[in-house]
Amino acid sequence: MKIMIRATNWVGDAIMALPALRAVRQRHPDATISIVARPYVAEIYRDQQISDELIPYDPNGEHQGWRGPEKLASELRARKFDLALLLQNAFDAAWLAWRAQIPQRIGYARDARSLLLTQSIPVPKTGEIPPHEKFYYLELLRRAGWLEQLPDELHIMLHVPDAARQRAQQALVEAGARPHARRIAVGAGASYGSAKCWPPDRFAKALNSLLSRADADVILFGTPAELPVSTAIASALQRAPINLTGKTSIANLPALLSQCHLFLGNDSGAMHVAAAVGLPVVAVFGPTDPEGTAPVTPRLTIVQQKPYCSPCFLRRCPTDHRCMTAVTPSVVESALHSALREVPFA
Repeated sequence: MKIMIRATNWVGDAIMALPALRAVRQRHPDATISIVARPYVAEIYRDQQISDELIPYDPNGEHQGWRGPEKLASELRARKFDLALLLQNAFDAAWLAWRAQIPQRIGYARDARSLLLTQSIPVPKTGEIPPHEKFYYLELLRRAGWLEQLPDELHIMLHVPDAARQRAQQALVEAGARPHARRIAVGAGASYGSAKCWPPDRFAKALNSLLSRADADVILFGTPAELPVSTAIASALQRAPINLTGKTSIANLPALLSQCHLFLGNDSGAMHVAAAVGLPVVAVFGPTDPEGTAPVTPRLTIVQQKPYCSPCFLRRCPTDHRCMTAVTPSVVESALHSALREVPFA
């Protein structure tokens, strides 16, 4: 059997979907499984032994414009898949599977796409399944008849090959990291929107306070669009950080984070990657709900203040961003210090 899986588009969602993808691999060990994903998600899934093939879907590159999806559909049609499993919720995912003439098309009945599905699965209602997003993808499999019950992974892990770890260690040292010092990875951006972002000056104050009583290197990560945020933090730090913002790709992020000792950041894809490679995580949450999207790891500290309007799930705050400004640097520094003391270090 040949299975096409349409992956989710966000890095955090892609990691939270890993238990479902592993369940598919376990149920169909002899099937040929191909995952259609945005290029950056495909890189996250590389080396995870959940598929036989990764097919990039790049609407900003070769699949842009109205001809792009048709081109991809044609490529998928030529592969003659037997079944499509749609983890992505969008109408586009169902259209693509339908246009590729895949005879069985399984997905949630939402976004006006039910007529394009051969197995249209009712969306879980509030309270029918546990609130965390990992169960949303697993429930799709259960309702499709592929699982008897929902497994509960306590730590969603990403495999990082030893060679990639060694290259990352060398790259960090070449960038200025000390070989035998603790490393605090910082992800101060969030692709979803500015409402998720704790102010840069507060990151700097928390880190300055921590570094006054703990010896560590601070390493700033982020996309090119997040460079202004990292620059603002770097300029306010009393000890110069290693600023890798805009200098690394998502393909290298798991390995680079695996060579750090602690992660501080917002609710973001980088937060999920850090947790998945085994780092203790201190995460600042504001407009989103950690019950639904917290990283799945036992080494997690959530820092959050919840005004009446939280969680609002808005990309940008229409008022005074009180859910984030209520989080003080001292509270975050205390969480960092506690987490750092638990890190084994020779």
